[in-house]
Amino acid sequence: MVTFIPFSGYRPAISDGESIKDRISPPYDVIDDDYLAELQSKSHNITRLTLNPDDDKRYRGSRRELENWIAEGALKQDCPSFYVYEQTFEDEGEKMTRMGIVGLLKTEPYENGSVIPHEETFSKVKADRLNLLRDMETHLESIFGIHDSFNKVLYRKIRDHSRLVYRYVDNDGVEHRYSILENEKICNEITSELKDQKVLIADGHHRYETALAYSQENPDSEKKGYVLATLVATDDPGLVIWPTHRLVKTDSISEKNAIQKIVDSMETKEVSEEEMLSELKDWMMGLRFRSGKCYLARFGGDGLYTLDTYVVQEKILKYVYKWDEDKCVVDYDAEMTSALKKMEDGQYDLAILLNNPKLEDVWGLSMKGLRMPKKTTFFFPKIWSGFVIYRMV
Repeated sequence: MVTFIPFSGYRPAISDGESIKDRISPPYDVIDDDYLAELQSKSHNITRLTLNPDDDKRYRGSRRELENWIAEGALKQDCPSFYVYEQTFEDEGEKMTRMGIVGLLKTEPYENGSVIPHEETFSKVKADRLNLLRDMETHLESIFGIHDSFNKVLYRKIRDHSRLVYRYVDNDGVEHRYSILENEKICNEITSELKDQKVLIADGHHRYETALAYSQENPDSEKKGYVLATLVATDDPGLVIWPTHRLVKTDSISEKNAIQKIVDSMETKEVSEEEMLSELKDWMMGLRFRSGKCYLARFGGDGLYTLDTYVVQEKILKYVYKWDEDKCVVDYDAEMTSALKKMEDGQYDLAILLNNPKLEDVWGLSMKGLRMPKKTTFFFPKIWSGFVIYRMV
């Protein structure tokens, strides 16, 4: 059973001379050093808490800073509420809006079958986020989950009774609209409708698994059994999934030998770069090598071998480039133009270009208990942080 409830969140109290853009940020794991410095120059930006550990990798200083913000009135606490988070953006020239409901999701082991993962995770990242939770006793960032749907009447009630509190357009042109839903009856309806559904973690596996570990460390605390979550319906017209392209750098195998091994083990077609891009949708992947040679490739199989990122992992990264033996470096880029620009600049030996994942494939494999390779999906746009936080004390 899924338990999703409203909560008394703390959110920014905007003072004169401030705007909401001074308080919020993209998720911690997509911020480069220059942007982080810009964000942390603002005295109450959320990154001063999420990415400001002490020298020993603990966050006790961030805890003190958070408590100071509350004491000085930089944050205000709401009555028990849900929040409605709308993001309006363009994808391939089409304008669309995605709507999520923000609340608290009760953490439980995956084997219970209510909360479903779809990707593998990095253990080092989880260790840092667990230190953050232990020190802060606060969920500062939301995970992103997908659920079946709400009935149309409930959607109308949510829209009619939500009150806009923040609006911001970011540098990528994405409009963020954050509203509060305080109506107790409608909040109860949301909780009730979600009870018999399942939640697929779209983004934030590390944060969910960290929150679960933290709750298991604190079995006597009801408050510490929940994680901050933004839930979007599967039929939301703004639910967009991008692929995450792979970029490979190695000096352990020549391009000629790598191409030969790929051609021998997969179905391939040598093409021009223009043909690779135009025909990619009919193949599993496109391969663009340092020399400029391009191929289309695919592999037939069952189970995870129907998934492009798994074929890439097993048949190219491990088999050809010995990634599992640390013989190559693999980086990731969700934007194809950016990946190709890096190849033009000679930064990598190979770009592996992928098609947009299909949500039904993600759901289908996940419901069979199959975990996809890390960074199989990129749900666009990202859920931003700092609009509301959940304190567990």
